[in-house]
Amino acid sequence: MRIYVCDYSGHPFQVQLSRELARRGNDVVHAYFSDFQTPKGRLQVELGDPASLKISPLTLGKPFKKYGLVERRFQEIRVGKAIAERIADFHPDVVIGCNLPVDALDKVVDLCARKNYPFVFWQQDIYSKAITDLLGDRFGVAGRMIGRYYQLLERSAASRSAAVVIIADDFRDTLEKEFGVNGNRIHMVENWAPLDEISPRPKTNEWARQQGLIDCDVVLYTGTIGLKHDPKLILAVAKALGERPRTRVIVTSEGPYASWLECEAKSIPGQPLRVLPFQAFGSYSDVLGTADVLIAVLERDAGTFSVPSKVLSYLCSGRPIVLSAPPENLASRVINRANAGYAVAVEDVQSFIAAIKGLLDNPAMGAALGNNGRAYAEETFDIGKITDRFDTIIGSVAPDSRAELNKSNHAKIGQRRSFSTAALSAIRRVTGDYS
Repeated sequence: MRIYVCDYSGHPFQVQLSRELARRGNDVVHAYFSDFQTPKGRLQVELGDPASLKISPLTLGKPFKKYGLVERRFQEIRVGKAIAERIADFHPDVVIGCNLPVDALDKVVDLCARKNYPFVFWQQDIYSKAITDLLGDRFGVAGRMIGRYYQLLERSAASRSAAVVIIADDFRDTLEKEFGVNGNRIHMVENWAPLDEISPRPKTNEWARQQGLIDCDVVLYTGTIGLKHDPKLILAVAKALGERPRTRVIVTSEGPYASWLECEAKSIPGQPLRVLPFQAFGSYSDVLGTADVLIAVLERDAGTFSVPSKVLSYLCSGRPIVLSAPPENLASRVINRANAGYAVAVEDVQSFIAAIKGLLDNPAMGAALGNNGRAYAEETFDIGKITDRFDTIIGSVAPDSRAELNKSNHAKIGQRRSFSTAALSAIRRVTGDYS
């Protein structure tokens, strides 16, 4: 079978799935957007990979405007069109789309509808809800109008997909009741991390030596700091730990929030906080192994639908985790289920800091929780079983399902397109961005 996987972000576990699908005799292209600023996985064909695997980076040839609303939108449309062109050249039997921004997703789904390629929407978040909440809070009526446009686009993509893979059952109600997706086309597969690529490492390792952290207690945050992550909470942790001369708070991230943290770190006595760029995936196990405590943060507004993939990678490392997140979020539930650390409510800053200090003061407890996390990962993140599940989903989609889906959604597509110009005008009006 010819399978085209478009994973916009290029994260580790999606390309692991592509490798396994290729090992099973499929011709697989794994496409990703190389300009997007985020930690990435093993995105090169390596010795031992099957000849049927191709990894296809896509670049616009200029910086990606992640925080410019209008220019980012046009860039994401260009990315979607470019991916659609490559899909058409490949002539796949099935397309799997993951992490695609809504504007790019729309272009890919349109192509698949025209060419009768079954599209599997691997839905990592309900992005239009996040967009509506963010812009509604920031820009009022105009922001909610923009959000409504993206709700139309995402609903159209889901309803035109041959199958929708959700990462938590919490998505199901929204998809069925608000997006009108038949429950028979919805499949739940929780995210995972590549167990054989992220392994427990000794604290004394080459990366720790390079960073001068061998003799330090290390609290570590890795990955993106975006709108769903409060950098002020990380700063509060660093300030609270400043009284411990052997303790370092290490952040590996990039972007404006990471730069803000780096600037603020200079004002903390003893400078316990250090911000480093994203680290190469090949050294990621050593990076995590350097930590005594791993931390993650998720804002209240992220709610149920956002699951930080870093938490799943943390589980593989055999280190204890302290998470600040809504109790209903799947990441909180996973940490509690695995008994791998502590999930603390977003507003409870003091308990978040106390949990970190408690683990630093009790290494035996930290080791036990870290071992629990690794055991959970070994039981849950079996790529063979996960790929079996995707094989079943891929096998369930049939090209002849496209005609009925396209017919039933024709009116919605027209409504969406007529709304596009008004939404763009609203974006320009509220941001003053006419680029």
